[in-house]
Amino acid sequence: MSKSSISSAEQFLENSSTTALWLDRLGEVARRPALSSDVDADVAIVGGGFSGLWTAYYLIRNDPTLRITVIEKDFCGYGASGRNGGWAVGELASGPEKYAQWSTIDAANRLDRAVQDAVDEIGRVALNEGIGCDYSKGGWIRLARNTPQANRQRREIGDGGHGEFLDADNAREYLNATSVRSGIFFPHCAAIDPAKLTRGLADVIEAAGVTIVEDTAANSIEPQLVRTARGNIRTDVVVRATEAYTRDLEGERRTLLPVYSLMVGTEPLTNAIFDEIGLADRPTFSDDRFMVIYGQRTADNRLAFGGRGVPYLWGSKISTTAETHGPSHQLLRETLIEMLPILRNTTFTHRWGGVLGIPRDWVPSLSFDRSTGLGVLGGYVGEGVAAANLAGRTMADLVLGENTERASLPWVGHQSRQWEPEPLRWLGVRSSRRILASADDREESTDKEAKVAYSISKFLKGA
Repeated sequence: MSKSSISSAEQFLENSSTTALWLDRLGEVARRPALSSDVDADVAIVGGGFSGLWTAYYLIRNDPTLRITVIEKDFCGYGASGRNGGWAVGELASGPEKYAQWSTIDAANRLDRAVQDAVDEIGRVALNEGIGCDYSKGGWIRLARNTPQANRQRREIGDGGHGEFLDADNAREYLNATSVRSGIFFPHCAAIDPAKLTRGLADVIEAAGVTIVEDTAANSIEPQLVRTARGNIRTDVVVRATEAYTRDLEGERRTLLPVYSLMVGTEPLTNAIFDEIGLADRPTFSDDRFMVIYGQRTADNRLAFGGRGVPYLWGSKISTTAETHGPSHQLLRETLIEMLPILRNTTFTHRWGGVLGIPRDWVPSLSFDRSTGLGVLGGYVGEGVAAANLAGRTMADLVLGENTERASLPWVGHQSRQWEPEPLRWLGVRSSRRILASADDREESTDKEAKVAYSISKFLKGA
């Protein structure tokens, strides 16, 4: 690395904001009051992210008489919902073939179509409710940037995968990155500002009569009761919408694996730069390496770019220090510049991170037990913006006893087994991550497929 490159890297780490770009642009977040005494409710929802807020939204819109309380540990949008990549993508972490294992392929395809419709539903709600969240349904371009990636794309489409296969020239029309071999364009994806959507949704449900308490951590969730240090909520229904932070609840340490995803953001870019690199209709973008990357062009012409990089922490620990891991942020910056060399002299103004939740079999799901009044939803594996909308809408159906088509979708009632205890969890996750990262390096240097990485990814998903 040259002296100028070292200097640039040091300046990036020293001068960039470690507040999420989306939250930083909102300015200081006004917090709602914390719970101050015991209260009664018809429905208590633990978690002020997308899952909890969408559940509250559809409940109050369908029955304005309900007494609904949303309990949030920090502020609405503090977690992954306010810090993610801003992708509302119409797919789940596990494809239809996984859900068909315990239902039917027709039912699994109905679920597929429902999450695709959720992308449009977010746009409809944002428009109807006046939530300015920079919604733009430009689709998703996945590039193949070496021969193994291109071969996997051809097999995927040949096996009936979603999207349109593109040759190199057509793929570059969407994103003019280096070393493009092919691409897949998937139309069911919208770019959004997740913090604007989260905060806007919270304002809408509060205006409709939902009570939101912030700075209030749930210590335990029981049938008809949520216990906090600031008071208890007695209720008929409790919905747990805590995603990766589920590990903080008693007895739930192995339910979801907290995994970090980090992001960087550039200064606003000129139209001339976008004339060169593309992204004219704001499609989201990635490539087909094993270690996930993802990006979008924001409404104010920045690039927000992220990826998985920080290793899993022992005991499913969640640490704010991991969210500002300098080497991982620097790697993301270098990766984006390698893809788009025109950004070499661009200032990167933000770097941040957040934690997402992964079930043991990588299957997002939801359930509601009417006998106890307990509902659970989540485990989106980083693809939760659209999925949380569908899950929240479905949870509202279940709570209200509505016999809708959504209520019979095959992710309803599914239960993933728990993750292995330590040290098996730590050894397995860290070793798998190293193998996948090495596989990407090997494919890039040799242009030959690392088949063992595919087997490892299948193992991680519990297949």
